[in-house]
Amino acid sequence: MVVAGDDLLTIESLGYRYGERVAVRAASLTCRRGEILGLLGPNGAGKTTLLSCVSGLLAGHDGVMTFAGTPFRPATDAAARARLGLVPQDLALYDDLTARENLVFFARLQGVPSGKVSGAVDRALALAGLADRADDRVRAYSGGMKRRLNLVVGDLHEPELLLLDEPTVGVDPQSRNHLFESLQALRQGGRTLIYTSHYMEEVQRLCDRVAVMNDGAVVAIGTAAQLAERAGTPGADLERVFLTLTGRSLRDDP
Repeated sequence: MVVAGDDLLTIESLGYRYGERVAVRAASLTCRRGEILGLLGPNGAGKTTLLSCVSGLLAGHDGVMTFAGTPFRPATDAAARARLGLVPQDLALYDDLTARENLVFFARLQGVPSGKVSGAVDRALALAGLADRADDRVRAYSGGMKRRLNLVVGDLHEPELLLLDEPTVGVDPQSRNHLFESLQALRQGGRTLIYTSHYMEEVQRLCDRVAVMNDGAVVAIGTAAQLAERAGTPGADLERVFLTLTGRSLRDDP
């Protein structure tokens, strides 16, 4: 029987290149069932590319992935993709539709059975704290409201693994706190999450373990305390550990 703590997703020696540019090189990590795994790295470290390979948005990568112990090829296997949810960094919403209309559309797109769409939409609206604004057009929403809606769109079909790429960019403190509470509620409900962010305090607060990427590779993985020990900075906060592991030079996206 699979229980919390078992390996859910395993990535071994994953590599991906855009033409001559290597974006991910021999990256390996394991995400355990029932955990929130943080994914940190400087700009251009390969975080989004790695998530895109896991989600099936990119095909043709090197290496092997397994999901719950079986080969995992989401780029070519729709059933594999259905086990995942994706919350992209760029908002994936239709401004001219209401929140409810967006959710109904995406629920059907994600294969939620017709008899369960209404319940899935109501659950999502409650989780996002938007039940009282469900019939307003998204164009009238604040940035924080859009971020909260963007989050629950990715979870409508109750995926086993939810991938989140910078989900709190540009939100106010209240919406950020609501997003944290939503993610913790999802984890308590049995969801597993991989969470990327540039905000160290978010990762330190939310994540059970953290994988650090640098120059396309996973250079360390463990709890914040384990990473501090590995970096030779026991007891240090995550920001200091991160700078020790990845260096202090400026990184600009290509």
